[in-house]
Amino acid sequence: MPDYDVAIIGAGPGGYVAAIRAGQLGLKTAVIERDELGGVCLNWGCIPSKALLRNAEVLSLLKRADEFGITFDNIRVDYGVAVDRSRKVVGTLTRGIAGLLRKNKVEHIKGQARFVDAHMLTIAPEGRTVTATNVIIATGARPRAIAGLEVDGHQVIGSREALALRDVPKRAVIVGGGATGCEFAYLWNAYGSQVTIVEMLPHLLPNEDEDVSRLLERSFARQGIKFLTGAKVLGLEKTSDAVKLKVEQGSEASALEADMVMVAIGVQGNTSDLGLEAIGVSTERTYVKADASMRTNTPGVYAIGDVTGIMLLAHVAQAQGVLCVERIAGRPSPDLNYAVMPRATYCHPQVASFGLTEKQATEQGRQVKVGKFPMTALGKAQALADTEGMVKIVADKQYGEILGAHMIGPEVTELLGELSLARLLEGTTEEVGWLTHAHPTLSEALKEAALAADGQAIHI
Repeated sequence: MPDYDVAIIGAGPGGYVAAIRAGQLGLKTAVIERDELGGVCLNWGCIPSKALLRNAEVLSLLKRADEFGITFDNIRVDYGVAVDRSRKVVGTLTRGIAGLLRKNKVEHIKGQARFVDAHMLTIAPEGRTVTATNVIIATGARPRAIAGLEVDGHQVIGSREALALRDVPKRAVIVGGGATGCEFAYLWNAYGSQVTIVEMLPHLLPNEDEDVSRLLERSFARQGIKFLTGAKVLGLEKTSDAVKLKVEQGSEASALEADMVMVAIGVQGNTSDLGLEAIGVSTERTYVKADASMRTNTPGVYAIGDVTGIMLLAHVAQAQGVLCVERIAGRPSPDLNYAVMPRATYCHPQVASFGLTEKQATEQGRQVKVGKFPMTALGKAQALADTEGMVKIVADKQYGEILGAHMIGPEVTELLGELSLARLLEGTTEEVGWLTHAHPTLSEALKEAALAADGQAIHI
C-alpha cells in the first residue's frame, strides 16, 4: 500500500495549489520542497517584485506631488526599507501557505526528492523513502546560463540577486526587454538609476501587441529609461569598478558602461538530479513533456508549471495543478486553453493582455475588427492624473467574438478579468458594449473599446 495517493515534488505556485486541491478532494497528499514554500514566485519573483514596484509607484507619485498642490522638503528615500517590506510580505504569505497545507492535511516534507521508480522517491539528505500512487513533478525553472553573460552575483546578476540588493545600481544595463526586464527598469529608474534595456527583438515586450509595445516605449522614453531594440550582445568586459557591454544594433556597434548588468533572458526547466532517466520520463530542451491532462509518458507521473515549458506563468502553473489533481481524482474538468491565458506586466504603465494580437489574427487569415479607446478620454484616468495608455480589443469581424484584448495604462492588470470571462462565455463586443459600467471607473474603457470595434464608441 503506497504511503500517499499523491506526492508532489516542489511547492511553488503549481505544487502547493495542487497539494491543497488534492487535500480538499480527500486524497492523502505530501508535498516535498527543498527550499521555501511558495517557490521562486513567492520568495524571489512575483510577490517581492510587486511589493517593490508598489514602492516605486509611491515614489513616482511623490515626485509629482506639486501637481496635486502638495509640497514638502527634504524627502528621504531608503531602498533598503522597501526591500525589508517586500520580505515581510513574503513571510506573511509563506506562513499562510503552511497553514493551508496543515488545514487540508497535506504533509510538508523538507528535502530533495529523487525517483527510485515511478512510484517511489528518496528524500535527501535524511534518506527517507516515500511511495505514492501518483507523483507530480512541479520543480519549476531557473535562469538559463548565457555564454559570456554568466551570473557572478556582483557585476552580473539575475532577477533573484536583483531582489536581494539593498541599493539600486547607479548605472545599470538590463539584457532582455520582456516583463522582468521592463519591471526592473521601471523600479530602478524610479529610485534614480540610469537604466538601459537591450532587447534583441524589434520592440520591448515583444510578445505583446505592437501598438502596446510602442506606447510602452514612448512612456519609458519620457521617464528617462533608455532602450536598444533589435540589438545583439557581442560580449562583456569587467574592470574592478565597472562593466562594459558590447552591443550591435543594425550595422553599428557600441559599448554600454554600467556598474551592473542584469540578465533577464530565458530559463530552463529544473529537471536535473530527479532521476527522470531511470523511469523513462521524456524531456525536450530541459522541459518535461506533458499532455493536456499533465501526464508524462510514464504512467502515474505528471508534470505541471514551468518545468513543462508550456507557458511559464505562475497562474498557469496553478491552473495546471488543479486540472492535474482533478483528473487524478477522476473528476471531469475542461482542458486548459493556453491561447487565452492572461499575461500581465507590472511596470508603469501596466500592460495586460490575452489572446491573439491584431497581427497574429490577420496572419491566421481571420477577418477582424479592432476597437481602441485611449485612457486620456477616460474621466477616472483624468481624475487620477494617470492617462497614458489604451484598451484595444481584437474581435471576429462577422460575429464579434473577442479574440484578444491588449491594454496598457493604470491598473489594467485588474481589468483583465471581465474580458477574459467574456471570452470564456463566448461573449461578443456587442455584449460587452451593452454592459453598464459604474462611472467613473477605469473599467469604462473596456465598454468603450468594445463599442469602438462596432463604430459606436460614445466618448471618442
